[in-house]
Amino acid sequence: MERLTVIGGGLAGTEAAWQAAQSGVPVTLFEMRPTRMTAAHKTGNLAELVCSNSLRAASTENAVGLIKEEMSRLDSIVVACARESSVPAGGALAVDRERFAAAIEERISAHPLIELRREEVREIDPRLVSVVACGPLASESLAASLSKLCGTKHLHYFDAASPIVATDSIDRSQLFEASRYGKGDGADYLNIPLDRDQYRQLVRDLVESEKHEPHGFEEDAAGGKVPYFEACLPVEVMAERGEETLRFGPLKPVGLEDPSTGKRPYAVVQLRRENREGTAYNLVGFQTRLSWPAQKAVFSKLPGLQEAEWLRLGVMHRNTFVDSPRVLSSDFSLKSAPNVFLAGQVTGSEGYVEAAASGMVASINACRRLRGDKTPFVPPATTALGALCAYLRDDTSPDFQPQNVTFAYFAPLETSIRDKKARRRALAERALTAIDEIAEQRRMQRLTPART
Repeated sequence: MERLTVIGGGLAGTEAAWQAAQSGVPVTLFEMRPTRMTAAHKTGNLAELVCSNSLRAASTENAVGLIKEEMSRLDSIVVACARESSVPAGGALAVDRERFAAAIEERISAHPLIELRREEVREIDPRLVSVVACGPLASESLAASLSKLCGTKHLHYFDAASPIVATDSIDRSQLFEASRYGKGDGADYLNIPLDRDQYRQLVRDLVESEKHEPHGFEEDAAGGKVPYFEACLPVEVMAERGEETLRFGPLKPVGLEDPSTGKRPYAVVQLRRENREGTAYNLVGFQTRLSWPAQKAVFSKLPGLQEAEWLRLGVMHRNTFVDSPRVLSSDFSLKSAPNVFLAGQVTGSEGYVEAAASGMVASINACRRLRGDKTPFVPPATTALGALCAYLRDDTSPDFQPQNVTFAYFAPLETSIRDKKARRRALAERALTAIDEIAEQRRMQRLTPART
């Protein structure tokens, strides 16, 4: 039968390829790395995580935790490999980056129906049924081809990554182990307590230190400044918004108590494990565009990091996405090129998990197209998958912006529940019931021979 073409070997692309192959559809998966690298990637590995190593909340009382469980029940390769390569992170699912990427690559490479080709696709063929999961860092030629098919210009926003420090260079006597509110194992993070003076010095340093301006990405086509993504603001941008902003953001001390004083610190810098061995930690919420010399100077003032060995300093890159409500159909295909399906952050599905989820939906629909099934797969709004899709279809605002999955786009419960936790538990229970039905339907569809 005709093969499905998947362009991009990130989270969305590998999920798309896996879903298709598991349903019996042969796949050709293209990934340009390591032949051609991007400004943010460091390796040629499939599914390399370029920003945080966290896939965020694990509990199904959180929308992103619920969508992970939904994806797991639909045989997600991304969620399965993330859980297998997890590291302690309190109430979040964080991974050992290298183990995670290796697990994905091993499964993709071993699948008999997936052909992995390490080469750049420079132009999209609208005649071929394909999933374009090129990610936010597509090559210029592929981005231009996509822009031409969309008939509209792309939108852009800046994204950034946090520094990573070697564990054996941290003076742990100045830190304490704890998870906020005792979640996870209760001591999954290293915490740097700051008093009022130390906190204010950090804020001043962040505001006054030298910033790096990414060349070529400063302005959009209209000459305006390219915006930051609000959920991943550089730490110095948050500091510029007010002296107390960070204390109500990534440096909030709530849910933590310094055992040396028995009191809650004025502010707290948290460090989360980068790998299972615990040989590296990243500074949570410290994505930054400070120059590298400035980062070393500012962050080495933090208690316990005076002699820090920085394995990676913060970097910044441009993300690209399309105006999904106006260019995509409900099945994630381009209105102007129905054989071309989009997936990943290029759709405005912000976040690792959301990107992979969009890859799952796009792949299911692309496979239906190959099988001659004209019925689109649109997850119901009673599910987190459906809520994510609903946002990408919402054309209420003329200014579409990327967004994480939230409960805001869920269909309301038939019976109102005032208690927030109880309401979310009810939403999760309803969602998983619907997903189990979809999983069974997909199992039955796999028994139907594909069109040849």
